[in-house]
Amino acid sequence: MQISWKRWLFLAHRWLGIAMCLLFALWFFSGMVMMYVGYPKLTEAERLLHLPELQASPELLSPQQALSKAGISTAVSDLRLSMASAGRASYWVLAAGKPGKDHHHPSTATVIDAYTGSVLPPAGQSQAMAAAAAFAPGIAASYQGQVQQDAFTHSRGLDAHRPLHVVALDDAAQTRLYISSQTGEVLRDATATERGWNYVGAWLHWLYLLRGNWFDGIWADVVNTLSIAGIALAISGTVVGVMRWRFSRPYRSGQRTPYPSRLMRWHHIVGLLFAAVTLTWIFSGLMSMNPWHIFDSKQRTVDMGKWPMGPMNLPADAAGPTQLLSAADPGVRELRWSRVLGQTQVTAVNALGHKQVLNADTAQALQHDIAALLAGAAQLSDAAVLSSQWLSDYDLYYYARADHTMMGGASKPLPVLRVIYGDAGQTWLHIDATTGQLLGQLNQRQRVKRWLFAMLHSWDWLPLLQRRPLWDGLLIALSLGGLLLSSTGVVIGWRRLRPRRSRH
Repeated sequence: MQISWKRWLFLAHRWLGIAMCLLFALWFFSGMVMMYVGYPKLTEAERLLHLPELQASPELLSPQQALSKAGISTAVSDLRLSMASAGRASYWVLAAGKPGKDHHHPSTATVIDAYTGSVLPPAGQSQAMAAAAAFAPGIAASYQGQVQQDAFTHSRGLDAHRPLHVVALDDAAQTRLYISSQTGEVLRDATATERGWNYVGAWLHWLYLLRGNWFDGIWADVVNTLSIAGIALAISGTVVGVMRWRFSRPYRSGQRTPYPSRLMRWHHIVGLLFAAVTLTWIFSGLMSMNPWHIFDSKQRTVDMGKWPMGPMNLPADAAGPTQLLSAADPGVRELRWSRVLGQTQVTAVNALGHKQVLNADTAQALQHDIAALLAGAAQLSDAAVLSSQWLSDYDLYYYARADHTMMGGASKPLPVLRVIYGDAGQTWLHIDATTGQLLGQLNQRQRVKRWLFAMLHSWDWLPLLQRRPLWDGLLIALSLGGLLLSSTGVVIGWRRLRPRRSRH
């Protein structure tokens, strides 16, 4: 007997639903949790707030002295001074041409004691406890050992620092700190609230139960496959639901839906109401995984490596840390040396993230000329600069999200200069107008991803984000609809699978 395509469609939806509805329900529930409690992270604001203040001292070595004593003679692309390593003043040095995965924790950085010039060895238990004491002064702490990876440290950005020291703080939030075994700096903090909600939030939503074990190497493939199956389920359900709904005249029962069971009627009606948003969220979730590298671009026509215009100059008579700290406003947490358009500068950053830019030689205040920034940007690509935009407020492509969200917590300074190139990828380059630092580039594919993932999945449309709780109410209402659709599917699937009692 030949089975019609309609029958195949009904069967596909039924068995995909039985297989996937519980996962859908978990995705909707965990998504609502993630609106308010995200995956544990140490944001830039938290990092700066917990760094001890840098104190001017004649005993502090200058960068030149520290590099010389450490035996480093190669060109340097990034240099910073802070008390992040076990609470002691230290230089972080990044050799030119070896960018790390993270600006603040580069994988190839060398850490040098700022008083002795000695290269610091890997951090042990005592250094981890010292880092915790500097992070949370006056709070008792206990050492919990080392972990390679646990439920709260799956981020690839931590790989260069593993194994991680774990220290528990005896504070009201029951905070757990994860500290680098390489540099002795705090990389992540996770409160008891974050850890608890994480299991029914981000950890569940991103299927992190498959990370850190045998499935780790195929985690992305599993997530992609489940997402594609979910898309098939949503599409088949939508088609079946429309086919079975009577738009012109009702069934004999007087209903527009043919199902006599109340549960099936609810599933049918709710499915039609929330089919579009369900399909949108599953599809955009797949886009977040960058499946088949569809958003990657082989051509990088804007060469950001040309921006420094030469190696960082550190002459012997350049301003030292004491002079720089004296010239900056009080409360500096970090000094950052960098090279911008052929000039070496130092950025002094305080606990609130406020930045002062100083000339590295004279410690005088430094301001960047917009015309010079545009002229420098024109040299980064063979393509012509078509136009530029001055951003003093966020827009659809350059904006900040709440710290706990997946894309939140990163520094998004204003004002910003956007440079638009005429290359094949229609690249945009963003430049911090205060520091002259390059913030990143967006090509056409990445801008498409912003819509297919960030907009469709998180609804990060500024008119909504700036009008909370409108954003909250809308997403919660739609999520509850999706949860109701999925939950009725779970019950229907359970009734289909359970053994039927024989009648006597």
